[in-house]
Amino acid sequence: MKIASFNINGIKARMDALTDWLTEAEPDVVVLQEIKSVDENFPREHFEDMGYIVETHGQKSFNGVAILSKLPLEDITRGLPDAAGMGREGADDIEARYIEATVMGARNSVRVCGLYLPNGNPVDLNPDGTPVEGSKYDFKLKWFARLEERARALMALEQPFLMAGDFNLIPQAEDAKRPDAWREDALFRPQSRAAFRSLMALGFTDALRATTSAPEVYTFWDYQAGAFDRNDGIRIDHFLLSPQAADCLTDCQIDVFTRAKTKPSDHVPIWVTLDI
Repeated sequence: MKIASFNINGIKARMDALTDWLTEAEPDVVVLQEIKSVDENFPREHFEDMGYIVETHGQKSFNGVAILSKLPLEDITRGLPDAAGMGREGADDIEARYIEATVMGARNSVRVCGLYLPNGNPVDLNPDGTPVEGSKYDFKLKWFARLEERARALMALEQPFLMAGDFNLIPQAEDAKRPDAWREDALFRPQSRAAFRSLMALGFTDALRATTSAPEVYTFWDYQAGAFDRNDGIRIDHFLLSPQAADCLTDCQIDVFTRAKTKPSDHVPIWVTLDI
């Protein structure tokens, strides 16, 4: 089973780019981020004609996530489960950032969690270094905490699942061409990386790092200053696999070539294959 994640940076702007990549890469399942479309305006029929089941959790002009699948989907949910005191999302999410579904494989199923974690900038801190209550950085860290709670619940089931998408998180210095340029950014601040490590400590496997030790492997390049030509990138799109899913991992790759196409997203697809 080939499962991909792709922050497309607007479905309207990237229809051709996404269609071309789907035709070439032939993933079984794709989780999309930043579709920037309400559900009723998403070009569902186009992708259904390509053989995909389409499930969306959209929002006008901002955010928005989706799942495209050639395999049967069950138990689709939208939005992170609510958690008291964890911030402004929950059952009545105002930001569409999370979607889950169970994908039925040939011999087993896998729970796929597609996410678009908040960026968190600008970073507003109190004098003691804690995030200002209600700030974008505060929201990012609280969303991270809620994601960890959801991961704990799924881990307890001891069944294959994965969390994939744009985490807006640079895990380590090696995941940025110029790490010093990101030291004060929400994507690389110590609190952000600590939240990611806490999530990983539940038992996740970073699929890319489990399959390659290659240097300068990135998933995002800014549109400005020729960043892609200089490979001035960062790795912020991740596949985190539960122990049961990690046992099925056979490959993980990044389709860097899509960034050189016409009207590309600033992200590129990352995908895994699971023997499941």
